[in-house]
Amino acid sequence: MFKKEFVPGSRSKVKSSAQRAIRAKVLETYPKLEPHLDEILPKKEQLDLLKIPDRVSLYCLGGEPLFWQHMDDPVIPHLKVVHKYPWAFPRIRIDRGAIRFVLSGATLMVPGLTSPGGRLPGDEDAGEEYGNGGEELEAGEVVVVEAEGKETACMVGVLTMGTKEMREKKKGPGIENGHYVGDGLWKLDLS
Repeated sequence: MFKKEFVPGSRSKVKSSAQRAIRAKVLETYPKLEPHLDEILPKKEQLDLLKIPDRVSLYCLGGEPLFWQHMDDPVIPHLKVVHKYPWAFPRIRIDRGAIRFVLSGATLMVPGLTSPGGRLPGDEDAGEEYGNGGEELEAGEVVVVEAEGKETACMVGVLTMGTKEMREKKKGPGIENGHYVGDGLWKLDLS
């Protein structure tokens, strides 16, 4: 979604009622962030809304990007938030070969998730790390993508199909329009 670098549009202050609604939405979508929510979105601090291309709203605190949202889609964490609180988000893993495609901005395809190096919830060898409580993830859910052999997440986005369907079909796009390390959103200078 953010393949190219871009210049952000106007910056505005988020009203306190809207800020409370954002906090509630973040907590509803990512309940494991609850112990850290005041760290991420302090009640007494002023959030800024930055308009960026393709009808995306970026919520920032000072010069720190926190969450973004495309129109009425789910609120998605910036990768800098994911890197600080990786355990708070549903995760999947791609194999070593898929990482170069992800970092070049290609759509994440299902074979990179269902090959021997990939991990989906419910895989026998996924363990607690990728188990997400043993529950399958559904299409439309926000998920963090880690890469085999890497320590930090490389992408975050919305699943285009559920993990059970991925295992059955073993083909097609898994995540489209995600935010990945090195994209325009990652490189955006908010200072």
